[in-house]
Amino acid sequence: MLQSFSVTDIGKKRKLNQDVAYASEKPVGNLPNIFIVADGMGGHNAGDYASKCAVETIVREIRGSFEKNPVRILGKAIRLANDQIRRRAKEDRSLYGMGTTVVAATCLGHYLQVANVGDSRLYIVNEEVRQITRDHSLVEEMVRVGGIDREAARTHPDKNIITRAVGALDTLEIDFFSEELKAGDIVLICSDGLTNMLEDKEIGRILRERASLEEKAGKLVAAANDNGGKDNIAVILIDLFAKE
Repeated sequence: MLQSFSVTDIGKKRKLNQDVAYASEKPVGNLPNIFIVADGMGGHNAGDYASKCAVETIVREIRGSFEKNPVRILGKAIRLANDQIRRRAKEDRSLYGMGTTVVAATCLGHYLQVANVGDSRLYIVNEEVRQITRDHSLVEEMVRVGGIDREAARTHPDKNIITRAVGALDTLEIDFFSEELKAGDIVLICSDGLTNMLEDKEIGRILRERASLEEKAGKLVAAANDNGGKDNIAVILIDLFAKE
């Protein structure tokens, strides 16, 4: 039985929470469930507006879609969110330059379908911690070409510069992933406010504890804040095989 828990936290340094987490275990349109994390960027309230606008637009478009294919449903909805953010930024100068990351996922039987733009992440955690999404960031590009190693990337001064965002350009490129889930797998969708503060081994340790999803999510947020809480934190946990 699918169970989930979602939470956002402002962190210890920010005055505004620009992270949005949306979780529906029930059907939305032709999708049996939908989970979304968006981390907004932009001055003043622009990042806050971008993440909320993206999630609201995506959910609305999924709800009204006649498509059956989940990749087409997610792709069309995220591109419409991109168009909406671009249009609003042109209408209101105070929103100029805004954008947001988006990770959206739906469980279809034993399979997980994922769409990603930006550097928020989706992991599957069991005995190991596997990052499914690939960051669209300057530092990740440097890692891929061998310019720096993974450890140096964690503390690189440019680690927050992203190369793709919803709302940044008229044309949007989206990454899609499909993964089979098995008993014991926990799906984690999160913003970089979590992953910049916690290493994968700490995330894995917390998620392997005997505790409810709510307790695990709370421990992740608390640990990120204990390590500095430099950014907003968004966490969604999903257990497709939870016992009632």
